Amino acid sequence: MIDQSESAIQLRILGVLCVFVFCGILVAGLWPFNAPLNEVTWLGNKNGLRFGRHGTVLSFGAFKTSSSQRETSCSVELWLQPARGYDSNTLLAFYSRENQIQFSLRPFEGNLRLRSGSRDKDVNAGAYVGDVFRNRKLVFIAITAARQDAAVYVNGTLSRTSAPFRLSPDDLTGELVLGTSPVVNDGWSGELLGLAIYKQELTAAQVSRHFETWTAKGRPDLSQNERVLALYLFDEHRGRVVHDHGGSGIDLYIPERYLILHEKFLEPPWKEFYTGWSYWQNVGINIGGFIPLGFFFCAYLTSERQISRPAVVTVILGAAVSLTIEVLQAYLPTRDSGMTDIITNTLGTGVGVVLYRWKAALLNKTLNRIRFIVFP
Repeated sequence: MIDQSESAIQLRILGVLCVFVFCGILVAGLWPFNAPLNEVTWLGNKNGLRFGRHGTVLSFGAFKTSSSQRETSCSVELWLQPARGYDSNTLLAFYSRENQIQFSLRPFEGNLRLRSGSRDKDVNAGAYVGDVFRNRKLVFIAITAARQDAAVYVNGTLSRTSAPFRLSPDDLTGELVLGTSPVVNDGWSGELLGLAIYKQELTAAQVSRHFETWTAKGRPDLSQNERVLALYLFDEHRGRVVHDHGGSGIDLYIPERYLILHEKFLEPPWKEFYTGWSYWQNVGINIGGFIPLGFFFCAYLTSERQISRPAVVTVILGAAVSLTIEVLQAYLPTRDSGMTDIITNTLGTGVGVVLYRWKAALLNKTLNRIRFIVFP
């Protein structure tokens, strides 16, 4: 009878430990459990918006390709100030369900990174402009393109790109997203004071004049022959709508809560992989985080003696818990849903099972000590 009582107490302790481990994994995987408030606020003393860690602005509609087949040129202008000199998050992107991200701008270690949605896989779709954001000062960026060949101006001066960059009017189509990526949590922090999109290539003289008028008046000085598609001056100072002063008729809106326009769902591992320390760090965390689940649940199911294959059941349980978390993460804008985590979490569960079988005797001694402390 004494042995049965001791076994029952040990099983109860293991059950409590399993509950703590399970709840801890759920909290770590799903916190904060809902979408945070959208950290986008109006600047009080001037035109513009301030973006916090979780902030985004979306267009009410989608920009469409011009009906004119002869349209081959376009330009984009931004007037902004980053909050961090070495931010590496998405500032602006155009998104369509057919081609995903059409065009995006993002700082990268103080540089400006440009990506286009060119369908030509042989074309270098990305380029860098060096030392644009390192000093965290106000900066005026203009990107102009004619027949896809693009030029980048910083504060009215032509800058050199790391590689030839191509941009076409087709890249500036779809829904516009400001402050984060359309598909993953990738929030940019800083102040955005102006944005303009043109249906033409701006000349160096026009870019220089716009830089002077943006900085002096808070808006570009447009001549009659400049075909502006959309112009956002951010001069409303209140409310949740940013009006277009150009010709697109597409306003922007500030959601009450932070959201990702089209968040990825169970992204495959080959798309999630990248060469970087943070990737392998996440892999290690995901393996290590599920080792306790494999260890304690295998110990509990083994002690319970009603499961014929406790090790196999434990690994299946770990995979099921991980799958559930990744599915739910697709509805949480601050989390990313991917299959790599399911693989690494399941591997971590298996490692925990192996550790239990290796250290089962040590666990029993530890449980006996806990029993004597809790039930003297």
